[in-house]
Amino acid sequence: MSHRRSTVKGILSFSNPAVRAWLFQILAVIAVVSVAVYLIHNTINNLSSRGITSGFAFLDRSAGFGIVQHLIDYEQGDTYGRVFLVGLLNTLLVSALCIVFASFLGFFLGLARLSDNWLLRKLSTIYIETFRNIPPLLQIFFWYFAVLRNLPGPRQAVSALDLVFLSNRGLYIPAPQLGEGVIAFCVAILLAIVISTGLFRFNKTHQIKTGQLRRTWPTALALIVLLPAVAQWLFGAALHWDVPELRGFNFRGGMALIPELAALTLALSVYTSAFIAEIIRSGIQAVPHGQHEAARSLGLPNPVTLRQVIIPQALRVIIPPLTSQYLNIVKNSSLAAAIGYPDMVSLFAGTVLNQTGQAIETIAITMSVYLIISLSISLLMNIYNRRIALIER
Repeated sequence: MSHRRSTVKGILSFSNPAVRAWLFQILAVIAVVSVAVYLIHNTINNLSSRGITSGFAFLDRSAGFGIVQHLIDYEQGDTYGRVFLVGLLNTLLVSALCIVFASFLGFFLGLARLSDNWLLRKLSTIYIETFRNIPPLLQIFFWYFAVLRNLPGPRQAVSALDLVFLSNRGLYIPAPQLGEGVIAFCVAILLAIVISTGLFRFNKTHQIKTGQLRRTWPTALALIVLLPAVAQWLFGAALHWDVPELRGFNFRGGMALIPELAALTLALSVYTSAFIAEIIRSGIQAVPHGQHEAARSLGLPNPVTLRQVIIPQALRVIIPPLTSQYLNIVKNSSLAAAIGYPDMVSLFAGTVLNQTGQAIETIAITMSVYLIISLSISLLMNIYNRRIALIER
């Protein structure tokens, strides 16, 4: 009995590392909660003493200001909640464009740095060392004020087949509008994809059984082209195009891509692609050289070696730092406020905050949105990283 008591005392004594660890964690949680409660209580008292109302009821009030670019319908009388959606979509648009452009540009620059061509290797090195050492805000100013703002006006706009117009007001392109045959068109596309997938699996099974190769892509291409064409002929056009026209001092109709969007996309894509290029280069160089020699001994050409042998192994090294660059693109998109692009920071944490005075709410919403976007990107990239990971058995 005395032995059991001594054992229990030893387990519960402060000298036990497990007890100390739990105690310190409990104390840390209590300290964090206490500080949070104090800050919240202090904030509520300060707001009430100054007569500032809190809450999110302001989202239902009319904004009363216009927005140059909006991916959804928006008018000056719409609510602040609508302004939030417009700013969120604009942020997602520029982030998605920069991620795509920076990835493609960085991939080819990374390969160019490893090229046997001396000129190509040196040019890519100059590009990388130049643009990654210039702050992104200065690059945004350069593209916006030195390049895009010096384009000709709307009356002297550069035209392509009278469909696309480029001026200092932006790039105007035809805007698609849904027609009466859009549902039939989508069903035809889906049906073509399903039939092509089934045909591919059937031909693959036939090849495994008989060794005879049957090409699937001619039939799949014909299905994807002919079925939607027949659907449009029977049920009407799936899309109508609203072509921009010069009326007065500016263009009307179509879809406008404002210079601020172009400048921000160019600057962040060029800046981030320099970092992605170095990630691609280091990832490829991390693959053991024996893999190159093994592929060469099998007679594989260089493009096939790179695509089938080197890149799949290099992705294990590339994906984690590439995720950080994608997150940097999303966060750097907030620099749009410097040139007036209507993103989340410019609209919600800027204009809406100044008009409503709801500083805590607007800043909290903006921070939460960036946090959710960043966590979503990290989650997707981690899922992909786990799928391509090599599992040792």
